[in-house]
Amino acid sequence: MRRFVGPVGLTDRLEKSKAFDGPIRVLARAVRSKLPRGRIRDFLYGVPTGKPLHPPLATVSLGLWVSSTVLDFSDTDPRAARVLLAAGIASAAPTAAAGLTDWSSLHREQQRVGFVHLLANLSALGLYSASLVSRLNGGRGRALSLAGLGAATVGGYLGGILAYRQAAGANHAPQVAHLVPLGWHDLCPIKDLPEGRPVARRLGYIQLFVLRTGDGVTVLADRCPHLAGPLHQGTLVVENGEACVVCPWHGSTFRLADGSVKHGPATAPAPCFETRVRRDGTIQVRPGLT
Repeated sequence: MRRFVGPVGLTDRLEKSKAFDGPIRVLARAVRSKLPRGRIRDFLYGVPTGKPLHPPLATVSLGLWVSSTVLDFSDTDPRAARVLLAAGIASAAPTAAAGLTDWSSLHREQQRVGFVHLLANLSALGLYSASLVSRLNGGRGRALSLAGLGAATVGGYLGGILAYRQAAGANHAPQVAHLVPLGWHDLCPIKDLPEGRPVARRLGYIQLFVLRTGDGVTVLADRCPHLAGPLHQGTLVVENGEACVVCPWHGSTFRLADGSVKHGPATAPAPCFETRVRRDGTIQVRPGLT
């Protein structure tokens, strides 16, 4: 007797399956090479708004398609459903562009789920496009729209797995407000820190990125907001006169002055700490306003 495998079990198998790893590597490499770091890539990540761009765009596309299906089964002018279908199809291009940009900078387990999410949504797009063509040629196209809605539902389910189970797009930096009490806290003697090289230090429950430059000390939360990469292992760079640190995992770049995002894929800032040095040379820190 075979045991029933539900959606969660299928998702577990999908995360571990290596069946699509070849196409995944090729596609992810192509996206990163064709879309170099810069304003367009940061825009598609959602850096200007401080949150991922793909989810709200996907909500618009799916909402338009669902609305067209509702109109199909109501007593309305068929042109209204055609307009919604066409708008959903038009919105699919920027939605896919933002999604592919995010997907290219994920871990392999996330990319496996995301690749099938992409295939399901491409199927939905093809079916909805065929439905629109059928309607423009005098057909009704309802069956094709319903099939497209089924494919989009599968894609939406997998998108939910990515967002809520695998935490793709979530902020992975610790929220210091509830992990670090208010006020100043002793960290370490300044003499114990190397000059110009970031190191990790612990403060209670969290790990910190600590960089000494002369008599000044910069302190950020060490976990990258994108996927929790260790910032203290990153590269120090200067961009447009601003000192930054680049995450070693996926290249997110943060300004040392305040932890704000210079380049994605991260969209949330790295929590920043205020610092001061006591007369005995002990560094004290407290959470800053980020």
